[in-house]
Amino acid sequence: MKYKYVIIGNSIAAVGAVEAIRRNVKDGRIAIISNEKYHVYLRPLISYLLMGKTDENKMKYRDENFYSRNQCELKLNKTATMIDPDKKMVILDDGSDVSYEKLLVCTGSSPVIPPIPGLDKVKYKFAFTTLDDAKALGNVLKENIKVLIIGAGLIGLKCAEGISCCKDVEIISVDLSPKILSSILDDESSEIIRKHLEKNNIKFCLGHRIKEFKDNTAFLDDNSKIRFDVLIMAAGVRPNISLIKDIGGKTNKGIIIDERCQTSVPDIYAVGDCCESLDVSSGESKLMALLPNAYMQGECAGMNMSGADYVFDRAVPMNSISLFGKHIMTAGTYSGQVYYESNGKNYKSLFYSNNKLNGFILIENIEKAGIYVSLIREKNTA
Repeated sequence: MKYKYVIIGNSIAAVGAVEAIRRNVKDGRIAIISNEKYHVYLRPLISYLLMGKTDENKMKYRDENFYSRNQCELKLNKTATMIDPDKKMVILDDGSDVSYEKLLVCTGSSPVIPPIPGLDKVKYKFAFTTLDDAKALGNVLKENIKVLIIGAGLIGLKCAEGISCCKDVEIISVDLSPKILSSILDDESSEIIRKHLEKNNIKFCLGHRIKEFKDNTAFLDDNSKIRFDVLIMAAGVRPNISLIKDIGGKTNKGIIIDERCQTSVPDIYAVGDCCESLDVSSGESKLMALLPNAYMQGECAGMNMSGADYVFDRAVPMNSISLFGKHIMTAGTYSGQVYYESNGKNYKSLFYSNNKLNGFILIENIEKAGIYVSLIREKNTA
């Protein structure tokens, strides 16, 4: 079936593209292909679903009529297995095909599963990146269980918070890094958050790796062992780039795109977690799995797909997270001189050079975070 616009992935980035297309043009059929079975939802809320603080309806990113209002045909539970750029066609896992004039790839990322001996024999093991992951995990949670989390990054710690609502659950996180949230925090801010989490009964085994699993026991590289009932795989994610890589499109760790979100393949765009973007705070191209950037990239792609000339060149690595009531915000690159405040609970580091703000780390006192992000993104004088 022929569509003017085809989008692979039913994500926040896809919403940005659809809304931009319809802002620019009112005609032209849109098809959205999704390997999930759900209305577009906010993935960061899956930990709150476990905690009972939200429900599936409240997790929806747009209202129930979003697709019909924007003349979108939703193809759920379908996986795009191949793109034929010559025929301008997407092949699906059921053997059907979808033809396009303009194609957007927003395939996101997949959990990294470490090749640990014995992992295949662990009965209750889960990733924690999708709504189905949260539902499956919720089905096995019960009182007085032991949960082992591989990874002390954003995904693993939000999972720990979600699981903590279970009565008398014992949670331990193992990470090869000697500190938690090592990708976004420095030593002191990481230590503040670690102590806060330990007060909320999260235990850590840092600077170690798991060598193997036997029965429901993890054996570590220092010959210690951890008994568990449920295993969470939160060792990171890997961009889903194969659809573009397999047809000769330019890729690195992620899909390479230009400032118009165009790939190296004609009439194919890509946005979101599967792509590398130019970080304006450092001038480097990197992976930035961030909701605001994903929407803005989708918007950029949608505008260009529908005939406009639109540029998005303001991507900034940014994270906003709350763990057991303690708020953390980070953005930009941690280079240059440092303005620093800390009292052991609140923390602020501002990184600057040439009278311009490069990045920041904030714990608790996040009121000015929006201003700081704007200064970084717009390259204004601090």
